[in-house]
Amino acid sequence: MRAKSWLPVLLLGFVTFALRMTEAATRKESFDQTPPNWEGVNNRSTHFAPRTVTQDFGYSPATHHAGGQPGEIGGRINPAGEAAYYGWALPAPRTLDDPMSASGKMLVPRGRGHFLLGFFNTNTLNEWRTPNTLVARINARGEAFHCHLEYCSRRWRCGAGVIGAIVSGQRIEAREMPGGRVYSWRLDYDPKGAAGSGLLTFTLDGETATCALAQEHRGDGAAFTHFGLLPVLKTWDDPGEVWLDDVTVNGKSFAFDQDPRWDQRNNRRTYETKDTRPRFDFGWSLTHLAGGKAAGELGGLIFRGDCREPHRLAAYGDRLARLTLNDPLHARGRLAMVRGISDSTASIGFYNAASSLRSNPAQNQGIPMDYLGVSIEGPSAEGFFFYPVYRVHGDQAKALGWDGGRAPRLQPDRAVHDWELKYDPAGAGGRGQITVALDDQTCTLDLEPGAKETGASFDRFGICTPWIDGNSVTVFFDDLEYTCAPAETAPGGSTPKGP
Repeated sequence: MRAKSWLPVLLLGFVTFALRMTEAATRKESFDQTPPNWEGVNNRSTHFAPRTVTQDFGYSPATHHAGGQPGEIGGRINPAGEAAYYGWALPAPRTLDDPMSASGKMLVPRGRGHFLLGFFNTNTLNEWRTPNTLVARINARGEAFHCHLEYCSRRWRCGAGVIGAIVSGQRIEAREMPGGRVYSWRLDYDPKGAAGSGLLTFTLDGETATCALAQEHRGDGAAFTHFGLLPVLKTWDDPGEVWLDDVTVNGKSFAFDQDPRWDQRNNRRTYETKDTRPRFDFGWSLTHLAGGKAAGELGGLIFRGDCREPHRLAAYGDRLARLTLNDPLHARGRLAMVRGISDSTASIGFYNAASSLRSNPAQNQGIPMDYLGVSIEGPSAEGFFFYPVYRVHGDQAKALGWDGGRAPRLQPDRAVHDWELKYDPAGAGGRGQITVALDDQTCTLDLEPGAKETGASFDRFGICTPWIDGNSVTVFFDDLEYTCAPAETAPGGSTPKGP
């Protein structure tokens, strides 16, 4: 989003803000070495043990779980953060302008499990939802399993359907399909369906799920290189099994009476992973992804927190002098987003070492108490955005959200961006206003009436987890500059060394 017509007004506001900021002290951090003044809380979590991932799926010459003669594909599939697949390379890449279809027999044994079946791109396997996919997602729940249907464009924008019903914005009512029996299945994509936007359909023994592509998502485009099986690329979860036979893909039949020699990656291996929810793993990192001059930066694997248990909240931040909503606040730097899972949030900003990490039984508020900063978040249908949030010392809180697509858009593609956060206590007619910029994208959030009077105090700057649990973002920050003290604690504009 380019807002050139707003530029003179924004520049005037930034100049006015900068004049106020000359009264406050700032600190710079390049992370070329471990920052001595920064404090971590659960940020390198040891409360959640590493997990063993076993991927053991592909061609199986001697079994016939899915019926017929010996020879089928499938096996044990373990949801994990690390990519794996077994798939047939399409003769030529397909796009959203091409019809695609696949069918066959399938057995999902009783038990747990979570996997994807469909069209994907081996070059972009990175997260859930993974870009360039048209897939059925099978989620086994013991005696039965659920059948979801998903697509994701090349720009991480997606849609979904389910065998059952979706109550928009409220809940998914997935129909339970009994496990332990063989089903006939079919996956179809019609580029002319849904009035020309494209229609994805999955049928299982006569039960059907459909998903119409949003017109703007269709415009993103997508490219598919393979058809086959892959785990849900989220984080470690309970493994399960699936078996497939008599598969036909775009008119090409596979009886599996001999090895089809499909492509494979990491589908026959056992290893240990630390990517298990919510094992936080962020802080100072001797990496070089966010565009700094040298190795060393801030970031890593950031799960949402959960305020109901102290060890499920985490933070890593610099110690500041006490700041309030009556002080102008400023932060800027560079960032690179490496990975983003649906239903995830990562935030950087000003927080309070005590109240922002306070555990409590309530789950009615995701933003930490005494917080002002920037969040990286969905909605999953639209990808990821970079927008302002705040919460006072109480329940009053507000987040700009994706703002109908007008908030700065951020993609998990490792691209380096410049970013800036400014809070002007005199903005919005004295209510207070937060401005966030990502490269040339800009947005603002006005504080609600009375928010400043309710009060909030900040004594840290850095990464602090939300209060309602969820999935993870992997992001890195470098070359930070941020307010560290109000004017009265830094006579003559000197920079204090601590609180």
